[in-house]
Amino acid sequence: MKIAVTGASGLIGSALVPTLRDDGHEVVRLVRRTPRTADEHRWDPQHRRVDPLVLRDVDAVVNLAGTPIRPRPFTASYKRDLLTSRVDSTTTISEALASANAEEPGRQRVLLSASAVGYYGDTGSRVVDEQAGPGDDFLARVCVDWEAATRPAADAGVRVATLRTGLVVDRGAMLVKVLGTVFRLGLGGRMGSGRQYWPWVSLADEIGAIRFLLTADVSGPVNLTGPEPVTNAEFVRELAGAVSRPAALPVPGFAIAAALGEFGRSSVLAGQRAVPAALQAAGYRFTHPTLPPVLQEALARG
Repeated sequence: MKIAVTGASGLIGSALVPTLRDDGHEVVRLVRRTPRTADEHRWDPQHRRVDPLVLRDVDAVVNLAGTPIRPRPFTASYKRDLLTSRVDSTTTISEALASANAEEPGRQRVLLSASAVGYYGDTGSRVVDEQAGPGDDFLARVCVDWEAATRPAADAGVRVATLRTGLVVDRGAMLVKVLGTVFRLGLGGRMGSGRQYWPWVSLADEIGAIRFLLTADVSGPVNLTGPEPVTNAEFVRELAGAVSRPAALPVPGFAIAAALGEFGRSSVLAGQRAVPAALQAAGYRFTHPTLPPVLQEALARG
């Protein structure tokens, strides 16, 4: 296949591109800076511009573009950037694929477009699959608009799957880097009540699921999460074990909310007990179905 990837320099994209090439696919990367190599092509999602020739002969697009969500307060300008970077990128790609399909309607194209489990809002201990409705906090509303931006492609006959990704666990993930350092210093513990669910997925399964979805007959929302979501208390207990330190210093919820504001309330103290129903129904087999081995690998020294 010929596959275009946006957001190729991020954690997921930088692992995905070489894997796709190892699979024998031709990969082109859409970048916002001046291209440096033959496989890079410039686009301008802020102004919704992309060269139609770049996407005319692609079989698939994996759209991972968007301003990263960081552990920081949600200022008005940051919230605007989080939303517009996602909607503009996805709209640009979706409309370009719709135009390509109009010129060559018989070609079967696919758009795998990023989203997040934040779509569901805070679901407590209730198990949620892809049939669950959206939440009503800021991140949930971002995900709703983000996924809606794929509609031009879907209306034009492109197979669209929206990737509702959980917390990606890998040694390169910010979550693992920050918490690994804190726990190695003996300063870690559960966050808030610890009862909130943290839906996680290994980077290997994130990449594996994307590869699977390139050809699987799956459309619509897909939870990219491990089959066994854990609570925050369980997550930090396993993390502490992986670095041979206690999880003895809980962080009160009010302190997290005071330091991180809306981000802390919606992304740290809230959670989703999300399960990958669509992936499993389609036959995907997880490399890492349980959390402990993933954390052991991600936090291993060397």
